[in-house]
Amino acid sequence: MSSPKLSLAALGPERLKGIRRGVEKESLRATAAGDLALTPHPAALGSALTHPHITTDYSESQLELITGVHATPETCLEELMRIHQFTYRALGEEMLWVSSMPCRLPADETIPIGRYGSSNVGRAKSVYRMGLAHRYGRRMQTISGIHYNWSMPGLGSDQYFALIRNFRRHAFLLLYLFGASPALCSSFVAGRDHGLQPLADGTMYMPHGTSLRMGRLGYQSEAQARLAVSYNGLEGYAASLQEALTRPYPAYESIGIMNPGGEYNQLATSLLQIENEFYGTIRPKRVIFPGERPLHALRERGVEYVEVRLLDLDPFVPVGIKAQTMRLLDIFLLHCLLADSPPDTPQEIAQIGRNQHLTAAFGREPGLRLERGTQEVALADWAAELLAQFDPVAAALDAAHRTSDYTDALRSAHALVEQPDLLPSARVLAVMQQDFGNSFLDFTLAHSQHTRMKLLALPFGGAQQAHYAMLSRESLRHQREIEAGDSLPFEHYRQQYISPERLGLTRAAVTPALAAV
Repeated sequence: MSSPKLSLAALGPERLKGIRRGVEKESLRATAAGDLALTPHPAALGSALTHPHITTDYSESQLELITGVHATPETCLEELMRIHQFTYRALGEEMLWVSSMPCRLPADETIPIGRYGSSNVGRAKSVYRMGLAHRYGRRMQTISGIHYNWSMPGLGSDQYFALIRNFRRHAFLLLYLFGASPALCSSFVAGRDHGLQPLADGTMYMPHGTSLRMGRLGYQSEAQARLAVSYNGLEGYAASLQEALTRPYPAYESIGIMNPGGEYNQLATSLLQIENEFYGTIRPKRVIFPGERPLHALRERGVEYVEVRLLDLDPFVPVGIKAQTMRLLDIFLLHCLLADSPPDTPQEIAQIGRNQHLTAAFGREPGLRLERGTQEVALADWAAELLAQFDPVAAALDAAHRTSDYTDALRSAHALVEQPDLLPSARVLAVMQQDFGNSFLDFTLAHSQHTRMKLLALPFGGAQQAHYAMLSRESLRHQREIEAGDSLPFEHYRQQYISPERLGLTRAAVTPALAAV
């Protein structure tokens, strides 16, 4: 599907200054010894169900810190810093694990699944996570990352999908530049075929890896690999997900909805239980109404922003991401929007997947070649070509903001391509070797402890502490109200939530009591 062609000159400074971004940052809670914290979500952090900025992702031990929407990278990072400061003050002796790959993990079945209270929506969130455990194992769900939410005023769904197609084609560049997970704790791959090399006792790695999180050991699924979801437009994308959300999948039918003891195994037996189960490097998104399914919101009102999902935590940065990275993302996304974006094909979708896996596992290998159409091209050459194409975008953003920060970020990216030893993935391995005997756990534990001390030492005023404490109290009150207001039996709730009508095929009324899982 063709989309209205935009030009950089036609956008103008005001549209460029209208770009908005927000961050969702996941981190495991770890003990002082580098083990997964098995304690409940700290009470001082409020309700993981209803807190606007502090929740959990898969595990009870996996925090997710969420900013609002911001006009500049600096204000976004300031809010993310404040959320971190409040969070650390509630953790006691625990710390946030600063790597995307997890700390020392216990046996798979003892990794705690997120708990959200006794309400129907809270139970549904936990049952969904139980389904993930049955389908993929719990360890895979303990990987953490950063999601970057991005929008620009005046864009329609076709333009966002054109951006998404180009993003997927060129996502290897971001994995190369910002991947920071070339090694992991061997507890993560215990008993699995993994293809990694031993580096030291308890540490496995890929010598030229960039992001094991985004490779074959990370957010991958043989079942989902069969999904060739097209991004040629909202209608085709929605139809692809509709099929995966409604058609029973034999392997998951065999798991069943409930076990013989009457406990729920999963929300549904379809290939995807809910939309969020679909793993992708980028998603089209829309803010949803209470009780609304994400796919219904997209169908009814179109794409509102995109969610970039392939960023590793930067272990060298206290909050996991820095302003320079965010500026390069702005440049990258704007270029993806403005460049020609032909329709994708099943063959190209498969090629994109192969390029992702090659870059994740071998990205820094000298001379590594990726597939581009019917040709092969050196990753470094393709990266340099793309960065050269970014020059006018960076200049336009600098002109709009009256700064040189975007050009500086682009210059830094050029340096990383020219000197791969400066890449975050290379720096992780170098510091592990120099200072920590090639131990992933020792390296990440030391950086996690340093980050904890640094953030606790920074000023955090009484007004800020009081503000976030109030949000925690309000979230707990809101959870109690939801629980008190439930009237449907949970099974009735579950069946309503997963019904095809809720996905936007019909204009059936949305039950206000139902909330998003």
